[in-house]
Amino acid sequence: MMTTLITGSSGGIGAAVAKALAAPGQHLYLHYHEGKAEAEKVRAHCEKQGATVTLVCANLQADDGVPALIAGVHHPVDHLILANGKAYYGLYTDMEDRELMDVFTLNVTAPMRIVKHFLTHMINQKYGRIVAVSSIWGDVGAALEVAYSAAKGGMNQFVRAIAKEAAPSGITVNGVSPGVVDTKMMDAFSSEEKAELEHAIPAGRFGTVEEVASACSYLLSPEASYINGHILSVNGAWSG
Repeated sequence: MMTTLITGSSGGIGAAVAKALAAPGQHLYLHYHEGKAEAEKVRAHCEKQGATVTLVCANLQADDGVPALIAGVHHPVDHLILANGKAYYGLYTDMEDRELMDVFTLNVTAPMRIVKHFLTHMINQKYGRIVAVSSIWGDVGAALEVAYSAAKGGMNQFVRAIAKEAAPSGITVNGVSPGVVDTKMMDAFSSEEKAELEHAIPAGRFGTVEEVASACSYLLSPEASYINGHILSVNGAWSG
């Protein structure tokens, strides 16, 4: 039985990853916070595919969020996908300090703490796969998403650094960096703004959550065992 923990599994990308991995012999721990109804739908889909599924509710922005997540996982984890995250759109100077801290907690600090806990077992068994869902803004930065860009950039550097520590134990740590993906995050943009974005992307369209999930699945596979410390861009040739 392969045990996989997916954070943010009620979101578009996290849900797509869970569905892509669901199969007999797979025990999926699906984390969510406010999206219980969506998490239940994802669980039902995955169970139909033969997977064993356990839902775990935790607010990763709260002080007790990471301990609550850890307490809900009752098996050692072989594969870890960090798909939780939340953007802030607006001028940096308008951002409240609490909002700034929340962006870094959810996108950097909480994922790092989660990795710290589950990495010990991976080291002991000399095997593990960790994939963090980042963003193109972590590579190039974006006006009006300054804190989010900085947080995702920090996550990218964490991936590259921890991969060097973990590699001697047979563990790979990689990231997936989507460009514009058709998720609920895009609801903040008008149809005109979305059309302008599509025109700017060389591929001529937004990415899909299934395409991002496929990249995550590949990085978990035996075929990707020598890919380590890498941030895989899934962006339709768009550079931001």
